[in-house]
Amino acid sequence: MSKAPNTRLNDLFGLAGWSKGELARMVNRQAASMGHHQLATDTSRVRRWIDMGETPREPVPTVLAALFTERLGRVVTIEDLGFVRQRRTTKRQPDGELENPEGMPWAPERTAAVLTEFTGMDLMLNRRGLMGAGAALTAGSALSNAMYDWLHTDPARAKDAFRHGDNYQADGAGYDRYEAAPIGSQEIEALERSVEVFRAWDASRGGGLQRKAVVGQLNEVGGMLAYHHPDHLQRRLWGVAANLAVLAGWMSHDVGLEPTAQKYFVIAAHAAREGGDRPRAGEALSRAARQMVHLGKPNEALDLMKLAQSGSGEQTLPRTRAMLHTIEAWAQAALGKGQAMRRTLGEAEDLFVSTSGDVPSPSWMQHFDEADLHGMQALAFRTLADHDPSAAPIAQKHAQEALRLRADGHQRSKIFDYISMASACFIADDPEQADRYARLALVSMNETSSHRTWDRLREMYRLSGHYSGFAGIEELREEIKLALPNSPVAPRPV
Repeated sequence: MSKAPNTRLNDLFGLAGWSKGELARMVNRQAASMGHHQLATDTSRVRRWIDMGETPREPVPTVLAALFTERLGRVVTIEDLGFVRQRRTTKRQPDGELENPEGMPWAPERTAAVLTEFTGMDLMLNRRGLMGAGAALTAGSALSNAMYDWLHTDPARAKDAFRHGDNYQADGAGYDRYEAAPIGSQEIEALERSVEVFRAWDASRGGGLQRKAVVGQLNEVGGMLAYHHPDHLQRRLWGVAANLAVLAGWMSHDVGLEPTAQKYFVIAAHAAREGGDRPRAGEALSRAARQMVHLGKPNEALDLMKLAQSGSGEQTLPRTRAMLHTIEAWAQAALGKGQAMRRTLGEAEDLFVSTSGDVPSPSWMQHFDEADLHGMQALAFRTLADHDPSAAPIAQKHAQEALRLRADGHQRSKIFDYISMASACFIADDPEQADRYARLALVSMNETSSHRTWDRLREMYRLSGHYSGFAGIEELREEIKLALPNSPVAPRPV
């Protein structure tokens, strides 16, 4: 009896523009170059993969992933091709959306393999390629539906099926894989320190310059996870993997590699959950929500925030919950829901001030301080001002406070504060103040490698158009044009 067609493979096949015969010949050539000289694929087999949903044996899925990655200019994994190694039942929603995209959630032993495979392919590509044709984000609702039950369960239940004392070698992925071997607490401490270095660099300089270094470190950690250490070390190693995956995702988002960023956020949530750190998993998903708001998809962001907040668990500290509330408020502001946004920000403030100094925040929350709280409030009110201009003065107040409190080493956040302030001033009919803060942003932008600052600058350019007749503002607009790599009049995200 025939299986259903492999729609994932069919879609990618259509984007690639090959014939079935061409793909068969390329599979044979690529496999031979990888040492599999005995492989003999033909057109009829390709047809069965696509039209009948037949799953080929290794190394074919790995070979196909490498071929599509090169052709489409973005990372394509085996799961992206519809070949899920450990299949789970998927439900199709009335609108045709899969409830369980990419076979998620992954089993514990699959998380390390997916992590290593994805980072390895990412490292194979030039950065220009990761924004290739056909790249698309998975809907926030689809991710939420797929991961809800899994994130709300105790990870300890999985240990009966897969014990950490068992060693295994993850499936090969067509590139050099770190040789699985045991490591000790000193090596893990060194990895944890490296995360702090990367995190500080990202906050100061943006994601462009160190992204591949982080991806490479994450690839190494994925290999280390192929050897299962004692539980206390394994949990710490999963924590390192989660932190690096969040950084890889955030840096990818910062330079405009959106599908790649989303994949890293999902990997981070899986890694954190395997390490028993549900608050970290929730924070990873909140990054995906912030990405959705930035891309003009606030409803998708709210779906993800519901999962992030409910799945974080009761052990989530007040400051972490405050941070999650600020992201939810930003999404509400983008929808013009001013009353809901104000209520959510009020809850964030209450949670922030209720934080006990006796309980230190986790390392991944160290950068969310009072300046960040005001910075997110400024962003939310400035976003709401597009719907309700009376919110602009409140955005100015919070942006000014964020700038006053912003510590050294947070240059990118300071640029966002300048842009929020300038944009709010334009909306509040104060072009002189707007000009001042816009120029401060322009001067600072040369010190970072963040595409997100360009996106926000384009929005500010749009707002400045109302004052284009003013001599100083016209000069400012010309300077913004020179600062942006592409046309500053690009359409707004939808």
